[in-house]
Formats: sequence, structure tokens, C-alpha cells
Amino acid sequence: MPEVTWLGAGTTGYAVAMVLALRDALARRENGSGHLLVLALGVGCFGIGLALRWLREGQGPFLTPFEVMASNAFSLGLVYLVVALGWPAVRVGATAITATLLVLGLWLLGTSAQVNPLPPSYDNAWLWAHVLTGKVFFGITLVASGIAVTRLVARRHVSEGARLDAAAWRLMQVAFVFQSAMLLSGAGWARDAWGRFWAWDPLETWALFTWLVLGAALHARATWRLPERLSHAMILTVFVLAWLTFLGVPFVSRAVHKGIL
Repeated sequence: MPEVTWLGAGTTGYAVAMVLALRDALARRENGSGHLLVLALGVGCFGIGLALRWLREGQGPFLTPFEVMASNAFSLGLVYLVVALGWPAVRVGATAITATLLVLGLWLLGTSAQVNPLPPSYDNAWLWAHVLTGKVFFGITLVASGIAVTRLVARRHVSEGARLDAAAWRLMQVAFVFQSAMLLSGAGWARDAWGRFWAWDPLETWALFTWLVLGAALHARATWRLPERLSHAMILTVFVLAWLTFLGVPFVSRAVHKGIL
């Protein structure tokens, strides 16, 4: 399939971007932009691969594990690219972020590219709002977790560390808004498609649990003076839960949502 070639090229772009980001980190050029051009090329290759598959099959990448992983590899890279271009301080987490993108790309290339027809329930306007807000939430959480990883493994001047911590938590606040929108639009989609707002299927349950943990983390951050490592660990916990929600449930559940069975 031609799209697999493009997805492979995108994964290669992510690998080169990781090497360049690591080089900048070792040279203490933590706001370096050298990796961004290669990352943009990788994101573009993923976009072309997804577009080719979409045009050939006449349906979006919403259903199979391969499609979910490919679309997330594209959207995560795109969100980081946009945020990093507008807010250079977040590039401090570039090595961890690009490494995560590379892992996802390599995992994708080892996954079956089978195509399953979309159920009628996916022909719904709410779906677009649900998917887009979810992708932005996941991407912003990745950017924040990249900062958290960097803060955990590298010692920094107190004032600089405080600035980075504040940036990470501002991102988590934005992520909470988008995840809330994801849950609400998902409920609207479920109501139109299946006649119910909620059914406690695995993906709904994991998404709600992630939202509750993120809300609790934000509350704890606003209420108490948290130790730095605990603060960073909470951000990483939310990202791990988001990863399991987006990239774990589709592999172990018969369908992304019970309503499509």
C-alpha cells in the first residue's frame, strides 16, 4: 500500500528529529529549532499517507488500531509542532516528545493495515468534534509530559525550573478544557447515534477516569504546594492514562465503542 511508504517516511522523520533534539539538549540549546523542520516533514508524510488511505477507502482513519495509531502519530506531531513554534520554551521537552513519536511510528509499522468498513453510527457531525478535541487534548498532554520528563532527569536553576513547571501546568489546564469538550461531544455523538449519552463501555470509562485524575491533579496543584517530583509525576500519570485510553483500549476491546457492535 502506498500510504505505508509515506508513514514509514514520517517515522524516519521522527527518528531524525529525535537525534537533532537530543543533540541540542546535550549542547544545552534547549530552545533549538533544528529538529522542527525535520519534524514538520515527518508530520507532512504522515498526513499524505493518511490522505491516500482516506481517498482510496472513502472513509476516515477512525476505527482499526492501525488507523487510530496513524492518526495519533500525525496529530501528536502536529500539535507539538504548532505549540513549539508559538512557545519556544516547550522545546525543552523535545527529546522525550520526539522519542514518544518515534515509538508510536515504529509500533504502527508493525501493525496490520487492514480496513474495516465504518458503521453507520460514524456518519455523524458530533464525531468530528469528538475526535478533534480528543486529538488536541492528547497532543497538549504529550507536550506537558515532555517538560515533566526533562525536569525529572535534569537539574536546573530554581527560577528556570519554576518557569518550566508553570508552563507545563498551563498546558494541562488547556488539556483539561479540550478533554471536557471531548467527553461532552462524545456524549452528543452517542445520543444521536445510539440513543444514549453514556454506556460505560471500556473507552468511555477510561476517558472519564483520565478526566477525573487530571481534574484532581489540577486541584491538588492549585490547593497545595506540591514537591517538584510529585508534580511532574502527576503530569506523567495523566499522559500514561491518556496513552492507555487512546492506544490501549482499541487493541483489547472488540470495538472502540460498544454502540457500534
